[in-house]
Amino acid sequence: MDHSEVTQVSYAKPWRSYEEQLDQLAARGLQADDPERALDCLKRIGYYRLSGYWFAFRERSGPVVILDASGKKPEKVKVESLVLDAFKPGTTLQHAVDLYVFDKQLRMLVLDALERIEVALRVDISHTLGKLDSFAYLKPELFHEEFSRKLDKDSGLSRHHEWLGKHAQLINRSREEFVRHNKTRYGLPLAIWVACEVWDFGTLSTLFAGMREPEQDVIASRYGISSGRVFASWLRSLNYLRNVCAHHSRLWNRNIVDQPKLPAATELPWIAPFETSAHARSRCFLLLCLSRHLLHTINPHSSWASRMKAHLQAFPDLTHLGLNLAGMGAPADWEACW
Repeated sequence: MDHSEVTQVSYAKPWRSYEEQLDQLAARGLQADDPERALDCLKRIGYYRLSGYWFAFRERSGPVVILDASGKKPEKVKVESLVLDAFKPGTTLQHAVDLYVFDKQLRMLVLDALERIEVALRVDISHTLGKLDSFAYLKPELFHEEFSRKLDKDSGLSRHHEWLGKHAQLINRSREEFVRHNKTRYGLPLAIWVACEVWDFGTLSTLFAGMREPEQDVIASRYGISSGRVFASWLRSLNYLRNVCAHHSRLWNRNIVDQPKLPAATELPWIAPFETSAHARSRCFLLLCLSRHLLHTINPHSSWASRMKAHLQAFPDLTHLGLNLAGMGAPADWEACW
């Protein structure tokens, strides 16, 4: 499209000073008990980032039907509530800041777990595939046909081709001494147990998804899961979780788009509360449980689970605003199950 054909949509929201931002929030019912501290928070964290946390404090309308562009009732009627500008009574800016700080610490704990999981997966995958061939990641015949032979209709490449391109970028960008040493002494390609050390979580989860089921099942069984395909969905979801945390995005009540498949509760009893709740399956508490389960195998003596439990128990007291850990997908008896 020619740039001259692009229509600029009018943007009506004006720039506001920090004091004006605070005044606007106060006019809508979000109070600041300490104005100086409130201004400092707006300056350090930003109005827009904090708005993702006070969004849950805003009033909702009664049930309404949204009309179409011509002002008529649509053929398929959808009854919903509108989010209003006004805040629920008793809301303060500090409530949003407390929720933001809780979420920040939650993400840090999650990244701690995912680092350990990522390192263990490097060993799992490189050890399992390395037994087949020192350079197994280069061999299409050692992967599932959907991954290694099926070509994308647009690019003409298989997912394995695309994966190898990402792998090559990681090798070329690496400034690690072990990469330089192996290149100098042995040349390229690198053996899988060397190459895996530059793979990130996304690279690992994509390669695992492309593995044949027997090799997937070997790794999944280590974690008490019979199906390697189910385990592949866990890794894909945990990679999504990692990306959310790495980009400092809001996590606590995020809708998890890439949801993991669940084994039967007979295989993992703690799965039971999630089987019957679509809400619980779409929130991050399930992924915290997956992380806890994997870490129990990786390092049974890790304090991560107890630290995460203590953090969840410190969720800000927002019951007067209708918020609690249920917004994260936690069952009512989560403490007993954790």
